[in-house]
Amino acid sequence: MPQTVNNASNTAIDDFFLPDLCNMKAVLRLLVATELLAVFLTLANLERLHPFPWADLGLKSFLLAWVAMSTAALVCTLRKYLHRLKHSHAAFIIFFVFLALVAFFTFAAEGILLYLQIRQIGEVDLGASLLRNVLMGGIIGGLVLRYFYLQEIILRKQRAELMARVQALQARIRPHFLFNSMNIIASLIVVDPDKAERVVEDLSALFRASLKVEGEVPLSDEIRLCNSYLNIEKLRLGKRLDFEWRFENLQSDLRIPALTLQPLLENAIYHGVELDDNGGKVTILIKWTGKEVQIVITNPYHQYKKSKHKGNNMAVANIQERLQMYYGAKATLRVAASEQFFSTQISYPLEEQQAYIKETSMT
Repeated sequence: MPQTVNNASNTAIDDFFLPDLCNMKAVLRLLVATELLAVFLTLANLERLHPFPWADLGLKSFLLAWVAMSTAALVCTLRKYLHRLKHSHAAFIIFFVFLALVAFFTFAAEGILLYLQIRQIGEVDLGASLLRNVLMGGIIGGLVLRYFYLQEIILRKQRAELMARVQALQARIRPHFLFNSMNIIASLIVVDPDKAERVVEDLSALFRASLKVEGEVPLSDEIRLCNSYLNIEKLRLGKRLDFEWRFENLQSDLRIPALTLQPLLENAIYHGVELDDNGGKVTILIKWTGKEVQIVITNPYHQYKKSKHKGNNMAVANIQERLQMYYGAKATLRVAASEQFFSTQISYPLEEQQAYIKETSMT
C-alpha cells in the first residue's frame, strides 16, 4: 500500500501559525498594538477633540489590555497542544476563547464601574454593550488570525524554497558528481568535442537552476532540466542506466514548483539504479487528467540493499511541503515499494488549460 510521506509529526512548535506569546518581546508588541487600538476606538467615537475623553480611553485601554494579556497567557499555555491540531481547529478554539474573554471582561468592567459608583444602574445597556464588544472582538480577532495564517504560509513557502535551493546546490556540488562530470568532459574533449560541449551546457543548466529555484516554472522547463541531469548520468553510468519519459494529454501551460522532479530522479538513480551491478531503468509518467497533474517515477528497488547516499527523506519531505504550499491539501506525494520496484507518485490540482501538446515518448 502506498504510504503518504508525513512530515507533520516532525513539525516544531515554532512552526505554528500563532506567534510565541511566551516571549516577552511578542507580549510587549501585543500591548503596544492593543493601546493603539484603544486610541483608535476612542477617536472613532469623538465628535471633537476638546475636551478629550481620557476616562473613556483609560477604560478601553484597561479592558483591551486585560483581554490581550489573558489571551496571551492562554495561548502560551495551550500552544504546545494546539500545534498538534489542524490549523482550522486551533484557530476555532482560539477565536472562541478570545470572544469568551471579551465578554467576561466587558461584564467585569461594567460591574467594577457600578461597584465604584462611577456609573449608575441603568446608565449603560449591558446586553447591548456585550453584543457590541463581542461583535467588534470577533471582527478584529478574525482579521488577526487570518493575518497570522497568511504570514505563516508565506514564511513556510520561503523556508521551503530556501531549503530546496540549499539542497539543490549541495546536490550539484557533491564532489563525486562534480568530479565525475569533469572527468567525462575531459575524456570527451579529444574524442567528441561537440558532446563535451553539450555536457558543459547541461552542467551549467543544473548549477543555474540550483541558484534560481523559486516559484513555479513551466513543466516543459522542468522536464528539460531533468534531461540535462539524466544525460550527464547516462554518460557516467553508460548502459547501466536507461530512462523513459511517458506523457499523456499534457498542456503547454502546465506548471510545477521549480526543482520538483530532478531531486526525485536523483533519488531514483542513487538509491535504485546504482545499487544493481546491471543497472536499471527509470520510468517517468506525467499525465494531466483535466483537473490534476499526476506524476509517477518508477525505479528498481532492492529490498535487502541499503544505499550509501543520504538525504532521500529530506528531499521528499521538502517537495511535499512545497507542493502543498502551492496547491493546498489536495496535493500529495506518496511512495510505494514492491519486491522489485520503487515508485514515487505526485498529484496536484490544476484548472483546465488551453494549449495541447501531443502525446510523446522520449527515451
